[in-house]
Amino acid sequence: MERFCGKMQHSDFILITLLIFTLPGVHGGNVLVFPLDGSHWVNMQVLTEELVSRGHTVTVVRASNSWYIKETSPHYTSITIQNTGGFDEEVFGSFMSRLLQIRRGGASFWTRLSVEMEIMNMLSEINRNLCEMMSHMFDDEELMQSVLDAKYDVVLTDPGFGGGVLLAHRLKLPLVFNVRWTIHGEGHFAIAPSPLSFVPFPGAELTDKMNFPQRMQNMLTYFFGLWQIAVIPKPHYTEFCKRYFGPEIEYFELFQAADIWLMRNDFVFEFPRPTMPNVVYMGGFQCKPAKPLPQDLEEFVQSSGEHGIIIMSLGTFVGHLPHDIAVEIAAAFAQLPQKIIWRHTGERPETLGNNTLLVKWMPQNDLLGHPKTRAFVAHGGTNGVLEAIYHGVPIVGIPLIFDQPDNLSRMKVRGAATIVDIANIDRSIFLQALQEVLHEPSYRMNMQRLSRLHLDQPMKPLDRAMFWIEFVMRHKGAAHLRTESYRMPWYAYHSVDVIMLLLAAVFFILLTAVAIIRFLCCTACKRKIKSD
Repeated sequence: MERFCGKMQHSDFILITLLIFTLPGVHGGNVLVFPLDGSHWVNMQVLTEELVSRGHTVTVVRASNSWYIKETSPHYTSITIQNTGGFDEEVFGSFMSRLLQIRRGGASFWTRLSVEMEIMNMLSEINRNLCEMMSHMFDDEELMQSVLDAKYDVVLTDPGFGGGVLLAHRLKLPLVFNVRWTIHGEGHFAIAPSPLSFVPFPGAELTDKMNFPQRMQNMLTYFFGLWQIAVIPKPHYTEFCKRYFGPEIEYFELFQAADIWLMRNDFVFEFPRPTMPNVVYMGGFQCKPAKPLPQDLEEFVQSSGEHGIIIMSLGTFVGHLPHDIAVEIAAAFAQLPQKIIWRHTGERPETLGNNTLLVKWMPQNDLLGHPKTRAFVAHGGTNGVLEAIYHGVPIVGIPLIFDQPDNLSRMKVRGAATIVDIANIDRSIFLQALQEVLHEPSYRMNMQRLSRLHLDQPMKPLDRAMFWIEFVMRHKGAAHLRTESYRMPWYAYHSVDVIMLLLAAVFFILLTAVAIIRFLCCTACKRKIKSD
C-alpha cells in the first residue's frame, strides 16, 4: 500500500510539474488605482480585490479626508494625499437635503433648473478641490519620485473626476477606465459616435425611438450639457494642464486617449448605440449569487410566509429621507401583507408598522437574491439597478439626482419598474406603486427576462474586466484599439470641410455648365440674326 501511494505521489509530482511548464506564465503586475469615493469606490473595490486574488499588487491613491476609502487594507497599500476640501458624509448629506427641498417644490422647469444649478455648483467645487489636491501631489517631489520608483504597469481609475487621468499622463503609464461617467458626462459621448437622432442624451429621459419634438428636446439637452462642461470642469482642468503640462495639452484629450474603457453597462439596460473597439462592457461585474443571510434576518424573511418581502435602500449617499416623507412611506408599508426591510438611519417614523424592519445596513445583494424577495424600492443608482437585473427583482423607483431618473426611465420603458416622484409622494401614491409592481405579473416577468439575457454570456463580466486590465499590462497599452479621431478638429471629424469642397465643386460645375449653355445660346442667336 505504501509503495502504491509513493508511486501515486511521484506520478502526481510529475503531472503537476508538466502542468506548471505548459501553462502560460502569470505576471504579477503592479497596479496604481485612483478611485472615486462613495458608491464608486464600492465597485472599484471589487476590481482591486479581484486583482489581488490573481497575484497583482495594488496601490490606491486616496485623499486624507476620504469617506469610504480606508488608509489601511489587507488588499492594497495606500498613498494618502492631503486634501482640505469637503467631500464627506456631512457635506454630502447637507447637499442632498438642499436638493430634496428644491425637488419637493414641484416638477416645473424652474425647479429642475434650480436642481441642475445646485448640482453644478457642487461639482465645480469638487473639481476645483481635486485639482488643488493633485497640485499638492505633483509639487511634492519626494512623493512623485517614490511613485516613479515603484514602476507601476498601469493606472486604473474612475474618470468621473480627473485625478487618475492627470496622474497617468504625468507618469506616462497605460490607462484603464472603470467608467460609466467622465467629467463631461456619459462615457460613450467622449469617444463613440453618438447621433442625437436615436441616442438619448443623459438627462433627457428619452428612448432610442424619438419623434420630432423629442429629438428637439434631445438636441436642446445636449447643448445645455455642452454649457455645463464649459462651466464645471473646463476652467479648473485647463488651468491645471497649462501649469503642469503646457498650453499645447487639451485636458479632455487625456481622457479620450485611455487604452481600455471598462464600461459599467449592459445592453439589456442601455439602448442600442454605436460603440468602439476599446470599450469593454462589464455591467453587473459586482453582482454574484446570494449568500445565506444572518440568522436573525433569515428568520424575519421566513416569517413573511407566502407574501414574501420588499427591500428598500436609497444607496450609499442617502441614509434617510426627510421625516415627513419617511412617515408617508412607513404608513404605506404598514398596509401591506409583505414584510419590509428598510435601510433607514434617520428618526423612526411614527407610522411604522409591525411588518417593517429598520436597519442601518443590509446585505443588499443577498436579499435581492433571496427567493422571497418580491420588489426592490430603490433610488435608481447603476449598481442597484444592475443587481436587480441580475437577480430578476422588479423595481419601485424613487429617483433623486444624477443619472438616477435616466436609469429608472430605461427600466420603466422595459416594463420592469414603476417610478414615484419625490415631489408629490404620499402614502396613497406610494402604496399604489407598490401594489402595481406586486400584483401585476408583467413587472416580474419582464425583469426576469432581462435577467436571463444579462446572465447568458460566454464570460463573466468580472473575468472580462480582469482579462483586459491584464492585457494592457502585458502589452503596455492597447493603442491598436484606440481611435485617434479625438485629435481631429470638429469640422474634419464631421467632414464639413470635405462637404464644403464638394459643394463648391458642384457649384462650380453648374456655374460652368450654365455659362457654356448661355454662350452657346448667345452664339446661336447671333448667327440667326446675321442669317436674317
